[in-house]
Amino acid sequence: MKTWLQLVLNTLKVFLLFTGCTIMFYYGLMWINQEYQNYHRYDEPKGSAIKVTASLTEPESTLIDRLMLFYKSGE
Repeated sequence: MKTWLQLVLNTLKVFLLFTGCTIMFYYGLMWINQEYQNYHRYDEPKGSAIKVTASLTEPESTLIDRLMLFYKSGE
């Protein structure tokens, strides 16, 4: 009878530990999500930033020139 009671108590301890850690993990993830929810990464930059995708004006290129550029750059 005593071993049966110890088995039940140990099982209950493991269950409570697992449940507590799961709840702490869940609320930790919710806290991190709340921190980054209002993070505006697509705002316009401040200062002397330039647009990276601005292309240079190139002379008129033919299909062959574009194909050769494709083969050279490997993209």
